[in-house]
Amino acid sequence: MSMNPETLIELDSCCALDGDRKSHHSDKVKNNLVTRLNRIEGQIRGIKGLIERDTYCDDVITQISATQSALNSVAKILLEGHMRSCVLERIQQGDSEVLDEVLVTIQRLLKK
Repeated sequence: MSMNPETLIELDSCCALDGDRKSHHSDKVKNNLVTRLNRIEGQIRGIKGLIERDTYCDDVITQISATQSALNSVAKILLEGHMRSCVLERIQQGDSEVLDEVLVTIQRLLKK
């Protein structure tokens, strides 16, 4: 995964400071993610409407595919930020168990 302006990843502090498992995204990153999720929410409502209107199946599937792609994009942004901040920081502190956590997370994402 490469850093690019579209992802708006800004490295703040680690997700798990002092055992507190919370994310620490900048307002810019949060706004970007919320905007994307709002768009996805609209896409989901649109898909529901297509089904209610008996829209041709292939057209509905195309919209579902676009929505899945948008959701995957949100996951990639979160994963990249997590790896560049939380995971890196925990590894630097000698916590190699975080790698197992990340591998499980990546496996979950790849199943989709």
